[in-house]
Amino acid sequence: MNDTAPLIHQAASLLLLHPDEAWPDRLALVTTELKEQPGAEAGLLRAFCEAVSGAPVLELSARYITTFDRSRRRTLHLTYYTDGDTRRRGQSLLSWRQLYLTHGWQPPADELPDFLPLVLEFAARCPRPGQDALQGHRAGLELLRLALRDHKSPYADLLEAVCRTLPGASPANRAAALRLARSGPPTETVGLLPFPQLAPHLQEAPR
Repeated sequence: MNDTAPLIHQAASLLLLHPDEAWPDRLALVTTELKEQPGAEAGLLRAFCEAVSGAPVLELSARYITTFDRSRRRTLHLTYYTDGDTRRRGQSLLSWRQLYLTHGWQPPADELPDFLPLVLEFAARCPRPGQDALQGHRAGLELLRLALRDHKSPYADLLEAVCRTLPGASPANRAAALRLARSGPPTETVGLLPFPQLAPHLQEAPR
């Protein structure tokens, strides 16, 4: 595992939260912590910080809502990429919660346990099981990364950084990411989260 992965995961977790009144302090904290950090992943996070620096919080909030809350292809809830709105999503969410509890971490009651900033915070605090869980949902992360690139969103740099902390090369396009979803992540996972089938709404359109 990349020695800097916990720092990258914690920083990405803070930057992927909704911009609110605490946003300027969060951005300043992450910017300071990453200032001298080497590596391509830290560079991507710094690029995001520079891209949003100085933007009014209300403007960032509106952009965040448009980016993540108004498109199913750009949701921050990882089980949506594998389960959609089906019944099995409830079991997947229970698996996430059980993973946290197994490792002595109590997730907040006011957020779904598959929310990416929460998952990244867990990965920063509990690196090995967190890394395994992220790798188990690699296809969803890659689909989100590609969707953000298509949307020309600066948030794509955050997903790029997170994906670079995981073993194996990233798929080059959406079709390759969908194939990854059907075949499973490039390395075997060890955690409690089996790689589920791809959600029906994310299947490739027939040619």
